[in-house]
Amino acid sequence: MRREILVLLLPLVLVACQPAEAVRSPAEIAAHAAAMVPADARQADLYSHACKACHATPGTGAPLAGDRAAWAPRAAKGMPALMTSVIGGYKGMPAGGQCFSCTADDYKALVRFMADQPVN
Repeated sequence: MRREILVLLLPLVLVACQPAEAVRSPAEIAAHAAAMVPADARQADLYSHACKACHATPGTGAPLAGDRAAWAPRAAKGMPALMTSVIGGYKGMPAGGQCFSCTADDYKALVRFMADQPVN
């Protein structure tokens, strides 16, 4: 009986022992956003010409690239809702982020890159 309890509790103990994601200051988040570059050359070019000006600059109102806390509620809405905002524009963001050569797949890849977390 004791062994079964230990087997059931071990996963919980292991999860509890995992280090928490470090809390970063606004300056650290901004520096991280400014340094981020997609690994794919096409995505890197699109990002630098269409997304980076707002998503790597504090104070624009756009969630900074790599700021998981800022992107979490957006990611939770799912990719279809995010694509509606990206393509149609949202608040101060112009339609399509003014990326005139972006495809739907480009937008999705760029959102996933900037959110730095799964977006379905």
